[in-house]
Amino acid sequence: MDALLDQLGMSELRRLKPRQILGQVLNFMLILASAFMIWKGLSVAADSPSPIVVVLSGSMEPAFQRGDLLFLWNRNLGMNEIAGPPFHENATFKGTQVGEIVVYNVVGKEIPIVHRIVRTHQGKQTPLNLLTKGDNNHADDTELYARNQFYLDREKEVIGSVIGYIPFVGYVTILLSEYPWLKKALLGAMGLLVILQRE
Repeated sequence: MDALLDQLGMSELRRLKPRQILGQVLNFMLILASAFMIWKGLSVAADSPSPIVVVLSGSMEPAFQRGDLLFLWNRNLGMNEIAGPPFHENATFKGTQVGEIVVYNVVGKEIPIVHRIVRTHQGKQTPLNLLTKGDNNHADDTELYARNQFYLDREKEVIGSVIGYIPFVGYVTILLSEYPWLKKALLGAMGLLVILQRE
């Protein structure tokens, strides 16, 4: 066992007492729990199940490139001054306008889609409906929607509106999803670093 630890460069692990190892494992779990709490806090603040998303395709070029990290907001607080007057007085999402970039989920598909609103429609008894299109696409998104669906329901299907972005930072998550072994290796390396770290 000692020779194996020496070969792997983890001879330091031999010197740690069980109590120290337990303390380091608890530190690692605390880091993971903190990251989860920050994510959930952002979700509540933005009123979005996914307040940060990564652009996975080139359909929104040149506005957004593959790998850009987008920040979403799904509340109207302060949005009306930016987006203009409400489309309809009784609209729940009064700031939603043509030209706004939204992220939505399609029934039966796991990956959220980032596209621009090209048309809105709302009746007195119907919710705000949106038609979207990628800036780099030739046609609108009706082929991406569920079967026999021609518009998105703003309240049910839209995750949030894009309020900011950081270019190319999301490439890390793209690499981790395209190469699952890389995710396991990274988590393993982080765990070992936390365990082997001296206090």
